[in-house]
Amino acid sequence: MNQMQQAPNTFSNFRKIIALANPDWDIAQQGKVAGLNVEVKSRNRLLDQYGREFHHFCTTSYLGLDHHPAILEGAIAALLDTGTLRVANSKNRCKLAILEQYETELSELFGAVCLSALSCSAASAGILPLLASGVFTENRPPVMVFDRHAHYSMNHLKAACADETQVLTCPHNDMDFLERACQQYGRVAYVADGAYSMGGVANMESLLYLKDRYGMFLYLDDSHALSAVGKHGAGLARPRIDALEDDCLIVASLAKSFGASGGLVMLGNERQKQLIQRYGGPANWSQSLNCAAIGAGRASIRLHRTPEFAALQVRLQANIRLFDSLISTEQCHSNMAIRLISCGKADLANRVASELAERGFFTSAVFFPVVAQGKAAIRITLRADMEPALIEQFCELITELLRTHSVDLER
Repeated sequence: MNQMQQAPNTFSNFRKIIALANPDWDIAQQGKVAGLNVEVKSRNRLLDQYGREFHHFCTTSYLGLDHHPAILEGAIAALLDTGTLRVANSKNRCKLAILEQYETELSELFGAVCLSALSCSAASAGILPLLASGVFTENRPPVMVFDRHAHYSMNHLKAACADETQVLTCPHNDMDFLERACQQYGRVAYVADGAYSMGGVANMESLLYLKDRYGMFLYLDDSHALSAVGKHGAGLARPRIDALEDDCLIVASLAKSFGASGGLVMLGNERQKQLIQRYGGPANWSQSLNCAAIGAGRASIRLHRTPEFAALQVRLQANIRLFDSLISTEQCHSNMAIRLISCGKADLANRVASELAERGFFTSAVFFPVVAQGKAAIRITLRADMEPALIEQFCELITELLRTHSVDLER
């Protein structure tokens, strides 16, 4: 079937998704665990429009750097020193000098040619269709294989990639499927997460084997691992690859553990960077990072090289181990901070999340299409700046609520 004859809903079906998911979103909003407007009262503590104050148990600032005074001071200083918020045009024509300095410092920190973007999602939106076209693979369009659990910021680009090449979906972490694709098609690009937003990590050992044996191109989003783990916060993927070359590209968010704003692209060479700057669309449109984001990011880079930063990583791991000793999940023993506490039904997840919020803990009830139908859960994330007593209090409360509400739903 050629592109002109492609059937509708090959890669998405929003009408069906909305019909299935909207009732659960309505319940979440009615239960005051969606659509909240909050004020930050103190570190990891929020006040919503209903007057409820709660601990934030679903933030992705895993090291707690979003409140770090050095990062706040860096943002303010850069804005005052530069005297403007941003230069309003495409950055491949004219950009602030401090943005070039920032990208140079990111490159030095992570040992790669680094490019910044407004967000990790914007980076993927600009780069994945370029990858599909073959400009990074000797002008041979690779078959694009997306992991089924790849983040939505990548998965929703399947249709754009399919305008350039063939697109397949791989069962989650199915290395046999991936190897067969390499054997059948020769040139394959695999699109996946380093650490997944709903828990779990990529099988890096097998991916590197396939990369070496078949020349498979790796496109990895390491947003949930960057800064949280690895020496100087290099994440999961970057430390496993001796040197980024032409056949591997890593994107990540600078707005999670890194503690700043925007997105990051780690590349193997300047040619790739230039192609993205010229033809990467959303990765390079006129809204480049503003001065506050750049200043915050540069301050974060300095923190990444300190004993304080290493100590925060150690404390995060201690909090993860404590949680795992109190509640068993499928993510037990992972060094990532994400845990899904299984509920099964969306109704149960929403009920529990709603009562947790009333009792001082804000969590996420996740349900289809974020997770598969029948796999609804309470998604919680751990932070380095959480006190052990708070984690113990939370675990005791959610265990009690799950037991109580499960019995109520069975009646």
